[in-house]
Amino acid sequence: MRVFGWMALAGLFLVTSSSFPVMGAPRSAAGADAGRSADKAAVKKVIEASIGWALHKDKALLYESVAQDSAFFIFHPDSASTIVGFDAFRGLVERVFMNDAFKATGFEIKDLAVNLSETGTVAWFHAYLDDHGEWRGKPSSWVNARWTGVLEKRDGKWVIVQMHFSFPKD
Repeated sequence: MRVFGWMALAGLFLVTSSSFPVMGAPRSAAGADAGRSADKAAVKKVIEASIGWALHKDKALLYESVAQDSAFFIFHPDSASTIVGFDAFRGLVERVFMNDAFKATGFEIKDLAVNLSETGTVAWFHAYLDDHGEWRGKPSSWVNARWTGVLEKRDGKWVIVQMHFSFPKD
């Protein structure tokens, strides 16, 4: 049973920035750049937390990181593990990752690149993921998994709405 890569769904530290200052006037170009930089940093924290939650089984952190509706979607390398909707995802988390047989042992996100839409309400990313753990004491890992995803800023918080994991076949 391959269960890793799902660690790539954990919680998210949410930092937001508004596109307008308190007085309502548009920001200067420098202020807008700072806002975009803050949003990119917030998105990176969400992505990192979406994996790191598993080290301590911080399920609340995980669930804060993803869209909790039918729009949530994940493609995994195998077709049997496709997730459609938050309810299906929650079922997997409870069955697999909260199971005592599962233990996350580490992860590394490599070459992470984050892009923001012009509106600042949508972000997309790509990276390589090394995701390590154990199932019933036997090591299991994804090494150099290709990982892409889309986040939306909802009510001032970034959440993952879609992810895709794959391995190259050359």
